[in-house]
Amino acid sequence: NDYGWNQEGMGAAKEVAEYLGAEIEVADGAGYGDIGPILRDLIDSETQWIIAFASGYNTIAPQIAQQTGVPVVVPGAFEQGLIPGLSADIEPRAQEGAYLAGCLAVKMSRSGILGICTSADDENWVKMSGGFIAGAYRADPGIKILIAQIGMAGYADAAGGKRVTAGLISAGADIIFGMGDGATFGMIQAVETTTPPKGTEKVWFIDVIGDKTSLDKKNIYLSSVLWDYAPTFKKLADEIGTEAYGNKICYLGLKDDTIKLLKTKHIPDDIWSEVEAFKEDIINGKIEVPEARRYEEVRDMLR
Repeated sequence: NDYGWNQEGMGAAKEVAEYLGAEIEVADGAGYGDIGPILRDLIDSETQWIIAFASGYNTIAPQIAQQTGVPVVVPGAFEQGLIPGLSADIEPRAQEGAYLAGCLAVKMSRSGILGICTSADDENWVKMSGGFIAGAYRADPGIKILIAQIGMAGYADAAGGKRVTAGLISAGADIIFGMGDGATFGMIQAVETTTPPKGTEKVWFIDVIGDKTSLDKKNIYLSSVLWDYAPTFKKLADEIGTEAYGNKICYLGLKDDTIKLLKTKHIPDDIWSEVEAFKEDIINGKIEVPEARRYEEVRDMLR
């Protein structure tokens, strides 16, 4: 029910189960402790494929795959999670979608100031922050961008999300690009309740991973950088039992629509057309989106 990472993983897993005609068992609330017993219980119940949907499982899940012969996929495991025939990895080129979000933010801003709020020092948040900044500057080199982080691992800190986002708005930002997991709900609350910057009528929120439009009662949810794992799960499912499984990292991206920007009713058609033009330029290689790896790199991008 987080409308983000966990829900995306579960929804995509259910879709691939239906594709395979298979039963699915969801072990939710597993947390970041020792999930070895959970994985072994699933295997004891005759599970034939495990989607270990957290990068923190990138050590134990491949080990259990080697011990039991049951294949796993661990998004966020990178090369260390690759074991041909047994363990696969999926990585999002989420910076591409964030680049489009930056372009959209510039077109929709009235204050000329954009805000980025992140919940943690997270590699994907770093990549998307860099992509957003690059896209915003491409659309308007003179745009002002503010960035703030709740903490090193404030994923569930909704109160912190509200506080930090309110600070960005008070500093003039009328578009907030928020990356938080549970903290996102606090960010949205701040966008809904904080007085908009002088000269603007409202503040807009751009989300990541999932789609929270069904929760938007205040008409502030402008868009989201959506991640769709289902097509890649299906591809991997077809490779199980072959030498192709786990041989290389699979990527989500704009080219196959597994990374995309959500079109909501709040985005005018002419602005959306401009954003779509940027998308085509990225796909065709006319625009190269930077891939930041460290928070310091993102800071250095700011003008």
